[in-house]
Amino acid sequence: MDLLKIFSSKSPKDIASDRLKLILIHDRADLSPDLLNKIKNDLLNVVSKYVEIDSDDVEVKMTKTDVIEGASPALIASIPIKKIK
Repeated sequence: MDLLKIFSSKSPKDIASDRLKLILIHDRADLSPDLLNKIKNDLLNVVSKYVEIDSDDVEVKMTKTDVIEGASPALIASIPIKKIK
């Protein structure tokens, strides 16, 4: 009888593999503030072609999501729309 399986549903190998995936994703998604600001400006330029936006309340950030196996990087943008052009 494997005592480890009684207390954990994952083996140490699986846990180590998951941790390594998280580290790799973090390294790949770690954007500098300057690059994130450039992405934000590009997004605002494109969106503003179609709608009038409130640029003072725009929030763009990097986070992680579980859509793909393990955590994967995600860009989250909150862009308040004043009206459609």
